[in-house]
Amino acid sequence: MSDRLLSLRVFARVARLRSFSLAGRELRLSQPSVSRIISALEEEVGVALLSRTTRGVSLTEAGSDYLARIETILLALEEADHAARGTGELRGVLRLALPTTFGVREVVPRLPAFLDRHPALRIELEMSDRVQDLVAEGIDVALRFGALADSTAVARRVAGVQRMLVAAPAYLSRAGRPNSPSELSAHSIIFGPPGASAEAWTFTRDGRSVTLRLVPRLRASVNEGATLAVVGGLGIMTTTNWACRAEVADGRLVRVLPGWQMGASEINAVFPAGKAAKPSARAFIDYMVKSLNPTSPPRRITARSKPPRRR
Repeated sequence: MSDRLLSLRVFARVARLRSFSLAGRELRLSQPSVSRIISALEEEVGVALLSRTTRGVSLTEAGSDYLARIETILLALEEADHAARGTGELRGVLRLALPTTFGVREVVPRLPAFLDRHPALRIELEMSDRVQDLVAEGIDVALRFGALADSTAVARRVAGVQRMLVAAPAYLSRAGRPNSPSELSAHSIIFGPPGASAEAWTFTRDGRSVTLRLVPRLRASVNEGATLAVVGGLGIMTTTNWACRAEVADGRLVRVLPGWQMGASEINAVFPAGKAAKPSARAFIDYMVKSLNPTSPPRRITARSKPPRRR
């Protein structure tokens, strides 16, 4: 590898990992070597790219702009290497952003089979119920639920999602089972994070719609916390078929108002705006689409520019 190409790759990893030592460990370089490479790069470029303090490493304004530009170059080289090998082998680092519950329950268990096919590939998981800035945080692809905010990002449908109400049998035995949406106001309601639990719940049946605004007894900042609260008998929550599949299958949770529909949604893979998707990101989403058995053929969409909204 040329000295300049090595310096660009080292800089990119230090910038993303916010650490000289972590970048060195990943690239099999000593920390002094990493520091020396970065210093030489900054001298060559003629500007400080990283700010070093006792609390860690951060990008300068010039460094942020430089990183955005060189990552396009590094991605093009990775794409060229991948095409030249012609074997389908994936290498490097794939950074995935996942909703917490879906990541833990549906994605992580599928990773061993995917990584077995690509032994030279490494994966970094960013699991959170917030919406990440894909470009600023160096995410290669994110999986997101629900309607997407308009943006310049490219998205691909991965799977269908059905919303529903669930509760623990013990709670329903104690509080009674509601027979209509209007009876939910007398029950203990559990909300997950904003977006995962809409403030207004809409139910439809036989062409009739009912919308309710309910005040939660408990709200959790992550969906998994809300699910555990409901399993523990604290109340009723709205969730997706993916998020509570195991609990419904083993009887810890049961559906509430099964005759009413709460609407279908979808899981989308979102790729950073202004960048070609990494070969590893495309391959991973192909794998997930096949594994999750989507209800309709995948499609690509490009949304218009508007600020992202929280889900």
